[in-house]
Amino acid sequence: MRPRPINGVAPDKTEDDIACEQLGPHGVPGAPDPARMVPQVKKNTPKHIDPGHTA
Repeated sequence: MRPRPINGVAPDKTEDDIACEQLGPHGVPGAPDPARMVPQVKKNTPKHIDPGHTA
């Protein structure tokens, strides 16, 4: 029996990460990941993310 993770602690890998390692990004083992950040998205992505407010 595996030990259960502590509440509030994220696992090292998600189920998606594990599936991509085993099957590749689109279900093709060994295929490169075609996802890339285009210049427009990179320009519009904030450098410093404001965590927001709790109230």
